[in-house]
Amino acid sequence: MDCATCTGRAQWGAHRRASHSSDDSSFKISNLYNSENTKGHFAMKQIMLHGANDWRLDDIDEPTPGPRDALVRIAACGICGTDVSYIHMGMTPGHPIPMGHEMAGVVEWLGSEVTGLSVGDRVVVCPSDVGHGPMGTGGPQGGLTPVLYVPDAANGKRLFKVPEGLALTTAALAEPLAVGMQSVNQSEAKPGDKVAVFGCGPIGLFAIATLADRGVTDVVAIDFSHARLDLAKQLGASHVLDPSEVDVWAELKRIHGEVPFMFGPTAATDVFIEASGADSVIGDVLQNGRVDGCLVIVALHYRPVSTNYVNLLMKQFTVRGSMEYPERFEDAIELLERRDLSAVISHKLSLEEFGDGLAVLEGSKDCGKVMITMEGA
Repeated sequence: MDCATCTGRAQWGAHRRASHSSDDSSFKISNLYNSENTKGHFAMKQIMLHGANDWRLDDIDEPTPGPRDALVRIAACGICGTDVSYIHMGMTPGHPIPMGHEMAGVVEWLGSEVTGLSVGDRVVVCPSDVGHGPMGTGGPQGGLTPVLYVPDAANGKRLFKVPEGLALTTAALAEPLAVGMQSVNQSEAKPGDKVAVFGCGPIGLFAIATLADRGVTDVVAIDFSHARLDLAKQLGASHVLDPSEVDVWAELKRIHGEVPFMFGPTAATDVFIEASGADSVIGDVLQNGRVDGCLVIVALHYRPVSTNYVNLLMKQFTVRGSMEYPERFEDAIELLERRDLSAVISHKLSLEEFGDGLAVLEGSKDCGKVMITMEGA
């Protein structure tokens, strides 16, 4: 982090005491970092996507925050399969876009109209589009930067406080946890239901952790990685299956039982959560799932998926999509405070090692959450 050498704790304290300026428009981010001994050392940097497979760590212009805005010194920002997909597809709206949407940090400055927060508060940042575009997925801001400009923090939907006992690297899991949590909400799974989770990356693992927290104990985790399956067991899965070693549907019938159907018995699984992104899963679930079953799709499927919708009709199957919402963030933080989920983090890398993080995500079937941590955080 370029600013790590630019200021001492005493200077931070002085800036915190003067956090609200009577003239917000005159504030400069560099004022927080540049002292008479370090003047000129500060630079705003950001991972930017310029096009397909063209990302760069760029110097960016210093924003001018206003009375409704905030600045957050980022401590950690996770990267995920969505970032990999954006990079490969070059999903830019005609101009470079900043990346990073799973972030936590410390409030460094607040505009005069921002209430309910104080400079020095530890926060997670919700990347959802709440009026100024999404963060890290096409909007004008992204979390892979040492200092994040948060527009309209005064709306109360961007910044959520983190308890003092929760490490910020763990708090940065709030966004993917909120995604996994919302998939469980969409499934309406309840104690006594039989659930199968396809894919044990962070989203699938957090769905399993949420199910366990809500008393849903009959959960089958399905993945090709034994390391991920071991973690799924730790987080609450009652059974684990590796599709390269067993017939998944025969095993689901053995574990969950069978339900009669006119074309042959189906697995008695009540709820399926698709967190793998594998094209075949959706059709397989509709073909092999029970009457009145429920499928929640939380993984991104960029390619069209062909399936036989007669199964959907005849089985009266419920299919729902799922994403995170700001309403889930406080629930996610509360669960992170109660239960240690930090084992989902498998790699911690610096901002300059972002490319190595992408390589891990693409090259290792065993990786969990890859976390970018800022120097000095």
